[in-house]
Amino acid sequence: MNFTDRAQVLIEAIPYIRSFYGKTFVIKYGGSAMLNEELKQAVILDLILLKYLGLNPVVVHGGGPEISSLLKRLGKETVFAHGQRVTDAETMALVNMVLAGKINKEIVALFNQLGGKAIGLSGQDGSLLVAKKKLLPGEEIDLGFVGEVETIHTSLIHTLLEKSYIPVVAPVGVGRDGHFYNINADTVAGELAGALKAEKLILLTDTEGILADPADPASLISVLTTKEAQCLIEAGRIDGGMIPKVEACASALRQGVKRTHIIDGRRLHSLLLEVLTDQGIGTMVVEEKEE
Repeated sequence: MNFTDRAQVLIEAIPYIRSFYGKTFVIKYGGSAMLNEELKQAVILDLILLKYLGLNPVVVHGGGPEISSLLKRLGKETVFAHGQRVTDAETMALVNMVLAGKINKEIVALFNQLGGKAIGLSGQDGSLLVAKKKLLPGEEIDLGFVGEVETIHTSLIHTLLEKSYIPVVAPVGVGRDGHFYNINADTVAGELAGALKAEKLILLTDTEGILADPADPASLISVLTTKEAQCLIEAGRIDGGMIPKVEACASALRQGVKRTHIIDGRRLHSLLLEVLTDQGIGTMVVEEKEE
């Protein structure tokens, strides 16, 4: 790329910077972008740049592979039911240690090392995520300390954003019973985006986005309504870990978030491409398509 091309990229970004200045974006950070060192640095640098440009990113991270790896090393079997990790008290203590301790603080340290200002949080901080036990309707399976969001208190997030920090949130909630609960990170991101009335919710994943044919990477759907997404779920063409992502988008949209996106976190600087360019990438999930 020559100097003129580089200048054109910056010029193309101007209307997006102007439009999004001061707006809050919630980003779910997970998948390969958390495991590959090059991708990890690229995502953090993208977020730092967006902050310097006047946007307010809020990060929610996952950590399932690290949890499974630790449980395996300790000889503890990982059991899943309906896509959820069955979480007894011992497992919950380990989940909290990995998510709120190890992973959260590593992400914060990388932000600070690369020139950003980040602070790590989990559900117990400022009663950020009040959780309740997740129950499966009509099922006999007890998921243990798996939770869902009951209430979000955003005052601490607002305070940190006002002080120019990037909040980094671990998806561990605390119930009114005092117990910690493991909550799906996509779900937390969607609910947090709604509570903050964010401009955008962006979910990083390990696919190009939502595919019309899951076996064909070229069948990317650029824009999808929540109604169309529900039809694809019922037809089995959206399944597994993509379902909570779509549900997170739908929940955020119902609560007033303007745009939601599922993008390929394996692609270098995917956040900048989505936020600051005309082309965009991945799948945008909306309530209704604009005429």
